[in-house]
Amino acid sequence: MDLTLAQGGLGFGSGTLVGLTLGLVGGGGSILAVPLLVYLVGVANPHVAIGTSAVAVAVSAAANLATHARAGNVKWRCASVFAAAGVVGAYGGSSLGKLMNGASLLGLFALLMLGIGLVTVLKRGHEGKPNVRLSRDNALALVGLGLGAGALSGFFGVGGGFLIVPGLVLATGMPTLYAVGSSLLAVTAFGATTAANYAASGLVDWPLAAAFVAGGLVGGLVGTRAAARLSVRKGALDIVFGSLVVAVALYMLARTQGLL
Repeated sequence: MDLTLAQGGLGFGSGTLVGLTLGLVGGGGSILAVPLLVYLVGVANPHVAIGTSAVAVAVSAAANLATHARAGNVKWRCASVFAAAGVVGAYGGSSLGKLMNGASLLGLFALLMLGIGLVTVLKRGHEGKPNVRLSRDNALALVGLGLGAGALSGFFGVGGGFLIVPGLVLATGMPTLYAVGSSLLAVTAFGATTAANYAASGLVDWPLAAAFVAGGLVGGLVGTRAAARLSVRKGALDIVFGSLVVAVALYMLARTQGLL
């Protein structure tokens, strides 16, 4: 679409919110990107919104990954195995997602978000093992969960952090703060894979993606600092993450069902 000044401003503001939540909870930005582009910025084609958001989320996640890495919140070996397996799934999932009706895709996405959000809130307070390392005990789980998270991430056209964070915790037992930081490597990889697949079909609005990324870089700095402060309160990151996912899922369900 031709980017107007108003749409550019909304894209920048939306990107700021996405960057804030990416830095804060790892996957919130991925969840928010598509509904913001569709319902706030006004991208008419859900597939273009998915392709554009994948570009923006991948770049924002990479920037936030660097910030979390400097803070020592990334378990590189565990994250690399998870991400490598997930890239394969992301390519297959995104290829399938392009074939689906856009409205149906958004509705299924909302249902998945709702389930993940509720589970996260109910299982809040996970303390984890700060010294976790890649080992024979967790390698297979990282590959399996990474492949599944990547496939769903590509299918729904998001970075997939709302799947990656609990997946890393389940596979390794690492604390939520480390899972948030580590998840950003996979979010970057999955988003880049999905973006490349959609871009090949001409389903990316590049000027809007640039405005979104610029806002994301600003919001990410604030979100990463807030994550470190919230992590000292048991379960705080889980509650914020889960509540955000549930709220956006309910809004999307209402919109897709014509209730709003």
